Parts: sequence; structure tokens; C-alpha cells
Amino acid sequence: MKRLILVATVAATALATAHARAEDIVIGAIYPLTGNAAQVGLDAKAAYEVEADIINTTHAAIPMVMGKGGGLDKLGGAKIKLIFADSQNDPQKARAEAERLITQEHAIAIIGSYTSATAATISQVTERYEVPYMSADNSSPSLNQRGLKWFFRTSPHDEMFSAAMFNFFTEIGQKTGHKVKSVALFYEDSIFGSDSSNVQRKLAADQKIDVAADVKYRANSPSLSAEAQKLKAANADVILPSSYTSDAILILKAMAEIGYKPKAIMAQAAGFQEQAFLTGAGDLAEGAMSRSSFALDATKSRPAIAPVNALYKAKNNKDLNDNTSRDVTALAVLADAINRAGSAKPEDIRKALTETNIKGSDTIMPWAGVKFDETGQNTLGTPVIQQVKGGVYHTIWPFDVAVMDPVWNVGQ
Repeated sequence: MKRLILVATVAATALATAHARAEDIVIGAIYPLTGNAAQVGLDAKAAYEVEADIINTTHAAIPMVMGKGGGLDKLGGAKIKLIFADSQNDPQKARAEAERLITQEHAIAIIGSYTSATAATISQVTERYEVPYMSADNSSPSLNQRGLKWFFRTSPHDEMFSAAMFNFFTEIGQKTGHKVKSVALFYEDSIFGSDSSNVQRKLAADQKIDVAADVKYRANSPSLSAEAQKLKAANADVILPSSYTSDAILILKAMAEIGYKPKAIMAQAAGFQEQAFLTGAGDLAEGAMSRSSFALDATKSRPAIAPVNALYKAKNNKDLNDNTSRDVTALAVLADAINRAGSAKPEDIRKALTETNIKGSDTIMPWAGVKFDETGQNTLGTPVIQQVKGGVYHTIWPFDVAVMDPVWNVGQ
């Protein structure tokens, strides 16, 4: 009799465990879904929903991490459930939403969040509650330098991005004979703008490039006419903007209004990589360059790009870009860690994240791979440089993966 009771108890426990394993895995995603950055947030939402569908549903396998579908096999086929929260691009609102997602929605991880200012507050909350924060598209170098245990970032940060820009300057100078001798810094008054300009200032000094103008401005200003005049007066070889979408459009229009056509623009992505920028700036965007995490045209070396982009385009009527590709990748990496952990416990997921080692060819990104250091930073994220031609960004560097030659007007 005791044996029968024991067998029944074990069977019931196994059944309960199997049922528990098949429960949804709740991940909170915090983005601006209303306000001046709402389109970025809505695009991110679409990207996450596409990647969740790739993970959760049954379909032909896609050649990328978590691309086989069918849910999390080590958790009994459990599905990723995304709960979105609106930060309104406000760091304090983001902080409150992170706490709500963890305490009320029982999110076992948070992902986000577009601006570095919101990432700074969200990651403070996740650190306090001891749940992983996956920084998908925040680029401030200071974010992973605060001694946080629960912070992880798949994307390169602005030191890595800016180093790529200046390496490009060196190589294009050697290739064409037209070296960059001066730059103009143009950046918003935020953690993103300040950190970006600090790195660029240092790199310029290291390469003995003159900083002809150092222009800081208030984000979402109604006018950038005065700033455009300063940039025109400096007439640097390259303007280095660190700006979000509305300001990126505004500065190009302000420069056009005073008849100033820069020799070259090399943007710190952000707003310059958004379709809304390309549409809003129109012909003024032609020739602009930007660092990027993503190369839509790298389909030969990254075969997952075509099917993932097709799914995203069917859902959102636009191609993946620098930001949305990072969102797809961040969720895939987080889901992979959860699956390898075979657990929904945050500590187990954190440990699995520290053990991540994904080949670049198993992602949609032109990176060497994904592997986190002790600060939670992916050390294998390798940026590219792109340039607008015909209203579309094309990869121009590194030269061995470029699909077109750069249009380079410096020194000519």
C-alpha cells in the first residue's frame, strides 16, 4: 500500500512538474510606446513579437540561435510571453514600469529600452530585485561600468562604435589619400550624448584630429538654427552627430536652410538609422554615414537575415534596421539562456547568460559572436559603417564585407 502511495505521489509530482515547465515564461519589455519616440518603441515591439513567434511556433527551421521553433524544449515546450510597458521615454516612468513588471506581472527578466537614460534607471531596479536586464539597444559605455551583476548587453557600446568610426577614417584616408583632419561634435544633453562625445573627443585627440566645434544641444529642441550656424562656421571634414530621430531630421534641415552642405556626416546611429529619419530627411540624408550593428545586405554570410526580415516586413511593413535587428538578437540570446538553464529562476538564467558563447553565423548580425565579459558586455560585437544611397543604407566598411564603395568628399 505504501508503495502504491509512493508511486502515485511520484507520478503526481512529475505531472505537476511537466505542467509547470510548460507555463509561459514572462519577459517584460520597456519602450517608449507613446510620445516623441513612440515609433521607435512600436518598431521594437514588432521586432520582439516576430522573434517570440520564431521561438514559440512550429515552422521550418531558421539558421539562427533559437530558430527551430516549438518553444523552449528544455522547459517542456514553454512559450515566451512578452508584456510591454510604456516608458514614454521618461527615465522615472521606466523605473516605475520595471518595478511593476517584476512585482505584479512576475517577469523573470526585463529587456529594453532604446535610450540609455531609461536603461540606467531600469537596470537599478533589476539589480535590486535580482532579475536579469537584457540591454538590447542601449549604447552608453557607462551602463556596464557600474558593477552590476544582473546587467547584460548584446550590442556594442559607443566606445566600440566610435572606435570603428575612427578606424574607418584611418583606412579611408589611406585608401583615398584624403585624411580626416577635423571633426565637429554635435550631441544631445543626455547620458547618450555626453558619453558618445567624450569617447569621440578622446579618439580625435589620439589620432591628432582637430575638434573644430563642440556643440551640445537640448534634446527635442524646437529649433537647431544656432547650432547649424556653429557647424557651418567650423566647416569640419566630418560632423559627428549623436542624436535621436526628430533632432537628426531637424539639424539636416537647419543646415540646408543656411546653405551648408557638410563634407561628410558620420552618425552615432540612434535616430539616423531609423526609417522615419530617411523618410523625414529625404534627399538631405543622401550620403550620410552611420555606424551600425546590423547589415541588411550581409545575407550571404548570415542566411537567417532573409527569412527573419521577411517576417518583420510582413508584420511592420519595413525592413529591419540597426535598432530592430538588435532587439531580435537580444531576445534570441535571452531565450537561449533561459532554455539552457532549463529554469525560470532568475539566478539560473543569470548563470546561463554568463556562459553564453554564440557564433556570429548563428545570428542575423555581422558580429563575431555573443560572449559576455564580467561586466555583462558582449565582447564580440563588431560594428559596420553604412552610407545612404538612393534612400537606403548600404554597408561600406569593413572593406572586405562592403557592398559598395564609399562616397567620400573629404579633402576634395
